[in-house]
Amino acid sequence: MPIVPDDKDWTWVLSRPCPECGVDVTGLSPESVAPLVRANAAEWVTILGRPADELRRRPRDDRWSPLEYACHVRDVFALYDHRLLLMLEEDDPLYPNWDQDATAVEDAYLGQDPLTVAGQLGLAAEDLAVAFEQVEGSQWGRPGRRSDGAVFTVASFARYMVHDPVHHLYDVTGQAAGTTA
Repeated sequence: MPIVPDDKDWTWVLSRPCPECGVDVTGLSPESVAPLVRANAAEWVTILGRPADELRRRPRDDRWSPLEYACHVRDVFALYDHRLLLMLEEDDPLYPNWDQDATAVEDAYLGQDPLTVAGQLGLAAEDLAVAFEQVEGSQWGRPGRRSDGAVFTVASFARYMVHDPVHHLYDVTGQAAGTTA
């Protein structure tokens, strides 16, 4: 069975804990996002140190391998950095669409070099962490929108973003995050 594209609306994580991965971002202070991004990236870099054949092995035909998830997280960090910049520089921007499943195929996630991905993921995470650290005061309330109608402030966007890489660590390790990010 091929990988089924994820078309779920995950914005509900802003109002309740994720029953799968265990992360609860509902009360997360936006200022705590930068250290969480760095900590998550460090875990991914550790995972990417495993043997390449293990990283490329899909647990099931319809699930990504650890390497594919790491590539996705790298790209999520870069995408959120771009979207955060849009929110800070434009008035109520509409984010360009991104098809994560098409990107995985087009960029051949499964064939990428794990050490290269580790370096890229670390850099993308650091860029995003620095961008969040530079947000001040009323900037946390600046809005942005997805094409599906979801509306965020920089603060809710920060909390929403935390769930994605944490959830994917759960996808790879099977270890729930606990009750808070």
